[in-house]
Amino acid sequence: MASYSGSTGERPKGLFALTEQQQWRMEEVREIARNELVPLAHAGDPGAVNRPLLRAMGQRGLLQGLFPKSSSGQQSREAQAMELCILRESLASVNTEAETALALQGLGAYPILQSGSQEIVDEWIPKVADGTAVAAFALSETGAGSDAAALELRADPDGNGWRLYGEKIWISNAPEADIYTVFARTTPGAGARGVTAFAVPAARQGVGGEHIDLVAPHPIGTVTFDAVRVEKGEVLGEVDRGFRVAMRTLDLFRPSVGAFAVGMGQAALDAAVSYTATREAFGGYLADQQAVSHALANMATQLEASRLLVYAAASAYDSGASPHEITKRSAMAKLYATETAQFVIDTAIQLHGARGLVQGHLLEHLYREVRATRIYEGASEIQRTIIGRSLFRPSQDKK
Repeated sequence: MASYSGSTGERPKGLFALTEQQQWRMEEVREIARNELVPLAHAGDPGAVNRPLLRAMGQRGLLQGLFPKSSSGQQSREAQAMELCILRESLASVNTEAETALALQGLGAYPILQSGSQEIVDEWIPKVADGTAVAAFALSETGAGSDAAALELRADPDGNGWRLYGEKIWISNAPEADIYTVFARTTPGAGARGVTAFAVPAARQGVGGEHIDLVAPHPIGTVTFDAVRVEKGEVLGEVDRGFRVAMRTLDLFRPSVGAFAVGMGQAALDAAVSYTATREAFGGYLADQQAVSHALANMATQLEASRLLVYAAASAYDSGASPHEITKRSAMAKLYATETAQFVIDTAIQLHGARGLVQGHLLEHLYREVRATRIYEGASEIQRTIIGRSLFRPSQDKK
């Protein structure tokens, strides 16, 4: 079972609370998910892109939340981190398939929005936003996972453009995506300084790939490039500066991975509270046992701390904080929220006993789903490295 009623979404009013409008938005998204998206998610094939689900999300305006427009109606080049976090937490508390579908559209298309030519933006962003085109973010390779700067997919000069040679792996939405943000090496031996980002249509001759089966039913696979032609106008940002495009995208999406984790953790906590309050044991209810109530207290406290870290990171991004501050807060939010969600879901299963591991049970589904969040978009170890380095950055800047 991948969908559930979830929490009420009510947050206490105070200094760190969401605004009433933001709380209303969360409940609106939950209602859409419960009433319209859950049946479409259940009808999809595990491990495959669910295009009917994406189209429904486009029709209901959820995907448009990833790509805001200005007051004049023009496409903005900046996404809103708080809106992204609200969407992901809300959807995750009801249905993880819908949440993942939305998040992958944003991850794959945001570099185009942020750094693409106006022609590329006009061609692809409306299609991604209405759910008729599927986007993918193609960074990882067999030898370049956590060490993304070590990527080797080649972009060899070819007239006014390039030819791509190599393979990407662990790419969400591959090989079914319609447009890929691809990071390729344009200057050999230059590390992060020799990488360029490209927008590559999947229909381009020489693009291939295969599905990969994961523990969680997540659409993911490889993408291969056999002399794939890319034009100068398909460069995202500047030549040899593609790593900046990747890092700016990850700074936006890492807090929202935390929001995804918070949504799943909240669902697990709600399930544990409901179950222990009604499960009779030792002459009373499980919740009456001090060990159980203390476990629930730890779950709730760490989950709320995670939520606040996520909101703080999103607020830093939206308020235009320094890149250093955004990167640090994004890393903290993703690290703490994903590690906490793993703990909360595992503890919820412990409180449920064997029934929590029955195939099809909510907690069994969440247990499979949450594990990857501590790996993708920068593993927990990478986030700790980023945070650790940030502690010395102020003193280094003074030198």
